Amino acid sequence: MASSGGGSAADDWKFAAEQFVRRMPDKVMVHRSQCNSATQTFDGVDLMGERLANEVLSVVQQRSGVKKISFVAHSLGGLVARYAIGRLYEPNNRNMSSAGKSRDGVENLEGLIAGLEPMNFITFASPHLGSSGNKQLPFLCGLPFLERRASETAHLIVGRTGKHLFLTDNDDGRRPLLLRMVDDSGDLQFRSALRSFKRRVAYANANFDHMVGWRTSSIRRQHELPKHRLLVRDEKYPHIVYVEKEVTNKNETEAHANVYDPEEEMIRGLTQVPWERVDVSFQKSSQRLVAHNTIQVKSYWLNSDGADVINHMMDNFIV
Repeated sequence: MASSGGGSAADDWKFAAEQFVRRMPDKVMVHRSQCNSATQTFDGVDLMGERLANEVLSVVQQRSGVKKISFVAHSLGGLVARYAIGRLYEPNNRNMSSAGKSRDGVENLEGLIAGLEPMNFITFASPHLGSSGNKQLPFLCGLPFLERRASETAHLIVGRTGKHLFLTDNDDGRRPLLLRMVDDSGDLQFRSALRSFKRRVAYANANFDHMVGWRTSSIRRQHELPKHRLLVRDEKYPHIVYVEKEVTNKNETEAHANVYDPEEEMIRGLTQVPWERVDVSFQKSSQRLVAHNTIQVKSYWLNSDGADVINHMMDNFIV
């Protein structure tokens, strides 16, 4: 299993990795990505994704007995992982006659990731739709003036990565990277790579995440977000408030027929494959103001309330 994230992924996933080793010692080999840390996270989603892809290939070559692969990623790492699997995807020509079907009966496109069988693709609080939409960067409080300024100046603070998140990149006259990453694009098979996994899961903070909005992390339109009064609780997972099983594209066109909306384009592209959504709320937790890190238990001492979210991921993990 390869995991990635912004910051220092190797350190940030320490708690979750320990849980995997403790609970599945004979079933999983955990690798915490080390190739994108500190200022390297300013280099852009594509360069970070290339580094992650190369790191995965190196690990796979060293571990000859590994047959399957899963990705677990946090925040920006979710975009980096999506890029990397697009680079690592290869059609499975070895056994095309045994094409399987997903649980909703839709035939999967056969494919491998780094030569391995893709199993789980899981993200935690990842800005799948970028950060340019209204309230997608919550600490700006949804104020249009601040959101415009952030879009104009993000590259000054976080380099090429900022341009990618705000869809202001224009490399060689090409469309913004995040728009290209919702489909198969040349030799990068982003959608086919996602489809090849047995399951795709988006964990999202429904509130108190100041870095990544609920829509962008759960890949939903505003009106598709669960209403708070409908949120359900499970004693085993006190911070898991809503679980939406595999839902594929609803193909809504009427509201956007005459207006081009890049966020809508990304939603339509990404939901061509089914996703499970798991909504999380730390509203009653003393750690709610650091929800963005608590959802992955970045540090057990500061973010321990997120342990039930990690347990939920592991209880539903397929190996």
